[in-house]
Parts: sequence; C-alpha cells; structure tokens
Amino acid sequence: MKAAVQLREIPATLRIAAFLATAVAALLVIPALVSPYQTLLLTYGLVMAIAAIGFNLLLGYSGLLSFGHSAYFGAGAYTAALMSKYVGANSMEAYIAGGLFVTLSISALFGLICIRHKRIFFAILTLALSQVLWSLVFKFYWATNGTDGINIPFPSLLGGIFTYSGSGVYQKFIYHYYYYVLFFFVVGVVAMWTIVQSPFGKALQSIRDNETRAVFIGLPVRLYRWVAFMISGTFTGIAGVLWLPLNRHVTPDIVHWPFSGEIVFLTVLGGYKSFVGPILGAMSFNYLKTYAVALTEYWQLVLGIVLVVLVLVLPTGIVGAMQLLSSRLMRGWKS
Repeated sequence: MKAAVQLREIPATLRIAAFLATAVAALLVIPALVSPYQTLLLTYGLVMAIAAIGFNLLLGYSGLLSFGHSAYFGAGAYTAALMSKYVGANSMEAYIAGGLFVTLSISALFGLICIRHKRIFFAILTLALSQVLWSLVFKFYWATNGTDGINIPFPSLLGGIFTYSGSGVYQKFIYHYYYYVLFFFVVGVVAMWTIVQSPFGKALQSIRDNETRAVFIGLPVRLYRWVAFMISGTFTGIAGVLWLPLNRHVTPDIVHWPFSGEIVFLTVLGGYKSFVGPILGAMSFNYLKTYAVALTEYWQLVLGIVLVVLVLVLPTGIVGAMQLLSSRLMRGWKS
C-alpha cells in the first residue's frame, strides 16, 4: 500500500523520464544479445516510432486525424533515393538534410490547405493530397521508375567515417545503423517531449479540448495547427529517410493510403492519449506484422481482427490497458 501511494505521488514527467532512460539503457545493449535479424526488426521499430510520435502530435495533442502521413514518409524516402540516383549522393547526412527540406516544404504546403478544415473534412483532405503525391510517384516513371522503384547502395555514416563494401557488409551495416537510428530516436523523443510540454504544446491541447474557448482567449488557432502540421510531417519524413537504407529499395507503396492506415493503426494500438503509447505501438505493430506475414498469407485479416478487438476491448490501447491494470493493483494493495 505504501509503495503504491509513493508511486502515485511521483510526477508524471519523472515517471516518463525514468521509463525512457531505462528503455534507452536496454536498447543500447540489445544488439549484443540478439541476432542481426532481431536487431534489424528493432531498427524498423525505432524508425516507425519516430513516425508515430510525429503523427501523434496531430492526433493525440491537436485532435486532428490525418490519413495522409504516408505522403511525408514517402517524400523523405524518395528524396533520399532520388538524391542517390541523380546526384550520386551516398551520405546519410546528405539524405537527412535533403529529406528534412523536402518534407518540411510539402507539409507546409499541404498544411496550409488542410488546417482550414476540421474533423472528417480534415481527414479526407489529407488523404486526397497524399494520393496526389502517390499518383505523381506512380505515373512519373521516367523519374521514379514507377512500380519498379529505386535501389540505393549502403550509405556512408557520420560524414564518411563508416563506409560499407566487401564481405559481411550487411551485418556490419545493420549493427552500426541500429545505433545511428537509436540516436535520432532519442533526439526525436526528447524534442517532441519538449514541444508537447512547452506553452505551444499546452496551447494545442487547449485548442483540442475547446476550440471556441481558445479563440476567445486570443490563441491563433490556425497558425498553431499549421506549425503542428509541419512538425508532424517533418518527423514522419525523417522516419522515411531513415527507413530507406534498411530496405535499400523504395516503391510507390509507401506513399499509398494503406501505409497511412498503418501509421494510424500503430498509434491507436499503443494509445494515442499518452506520450509513450505511440512508441510502444510502433514496436508492437512491427513485430505483429512481421510474424503475421510469416505465419499466414491472410496477414491483413489478422491485423484487422486485432484492430477490431482493440477498439472494442481496449480503446485506450496498450498504455491504457497497463494504466488500468496498475490502478486495479493499487486498489488491491490498499484493501
């Protein structure tokens, strides 16, 4: 009972900071304990977690549901691929700089159009704009190779300090690249936590909860939503850039609307009403999809059933279920 009371009295910020510090410490040692394949899966999970926390700035903190975030993920991946194909760039830092500029520009443009609308109109408009980008990628075969996609070699890391060629290159790259992605994951989490805890983040939450009141107290609602849209799209775009070297091949599939659905799915799976939820959802969804694909050709059906059960039984996601279990245990200790 005393332990339960003490745990409840710890500020939420400190609890989340302690959780993330423990998680990062574990992530640092995992590659030494597991196979390269498991390291690869974990790297995919970290990349999708970056996309998820970016997406959740809109869904969880701004109350805006986007079905078009595949556009920014794909824009980041295609920017890096096109830089490799036409400019001859082979530096991960160059890919990130290019992807940052392009995704920020696209999300700024799309955001100006979308933030004028709310609810279902916002969601449908984001979906429509993402499909415009998908059509361009799909139809401009002369530039993007259409459904054949674009291949890239292993990029160099840290300004050319680490380059990859010869035998055993794949395992070497995966090991180094895991820590490279982990660095961006930690930076992204810290940056997003700072944003959502800042006055700007609190203003977004007040707009989400009561837009009319926010307008009356003088908050520039559209400006705040536009900035949130740009930040969200840019985070997702950087995730797309980081995703490309893991596949070394990009096709229009990642710009198509089902990929936006996956981003929504993993965020809801973890719990969009908490900061940690999308991270756990991204990790869980990555393994769920991988093993579902390996087990059955009807893996989409498996994921669909999971989503239906989640909405009906655990509408607050993994984190919500953990919080519910924790509260029940605390009540049991008290009694």
